[in-house]
Amino acid sequence: MKNLVYFDLETQKSADEVGGWGRIRDMKMSIGVTYSTARGSYRIYGEGQVDDLVKELQRADLVIGFNNLRFDYEVLHGYTVLDLRQLPTLDMLVDLEQRVGHRLSLDALATATLRLEKTAEGMQAIQWYREGRPLEIAEYCCYDVKLTRLIHEYGAAHRQLFYKNRFGNRLSVPVAWY
Repeated sequence: MKNLVYFDLETQKSADEVGGWGRIRDMKMSIGVTYSTARGSYRIYGEGQVDDLVKELQRADLVIGFNNLRFDYEVLHGYTVLDLRQLPTLDMLVDLEQRVGHRLSLDALATATLRLEKTAEGMQAIQWYREGRPLEIAEYCCYDVKLTRLIHEYGAAHRQLFYKNRFGNRLSVPVAWY
C-alpha cells in the first residue's frame, strides 16, 4: 500500500508583513497538518515540530497538496536545507492550472465537485495565530487537508473534477491521478 501524505500549513505572517511574495519563507509556519493513508489519521505539527513534519513528508510515496510547491514547501524552506521540491509531489493547483489555463481555488473545486466549502481563509488563520488560538488554526488546517484529500480521491476515482467559471457555469476538468 502506498503512503499518500496530504499536506497543508498555515503561516504566522502575511506576505505584506514580510515584504512580499518573494519572501514566503519568512512568513513562518504556525501549524502544519498531514493525513497519511498508511497511518489512516491526521497529524498536527506546531512550529517546534517542523523537523518531524519534514521527516513525514520525506517518508511519503507521494505528497499531495494544493499550492504546496510554490507556497507550503517554500515556507518550510525557512527551516530546512533540504529542497522539498525534490520529493515526489502532486500539487493539484499546478496540475489543474496547466489543464484549464488559469488558477482555481480549493474552495471553487470543493464547492462544485463535492458541494462542500472551506471554513475560513488563510488571513483568518494568521489572526488566530496573533490571538493565541492554535486550536482554531489546527481545525481549519485539518479541514483543508480533508478537502484536499476528498478532491484528490474524487478525481482519482472519476477522472474529473468540477469548478464554476466566472459566469457561474459548472465545468469539468479531466484529471489523470491515481
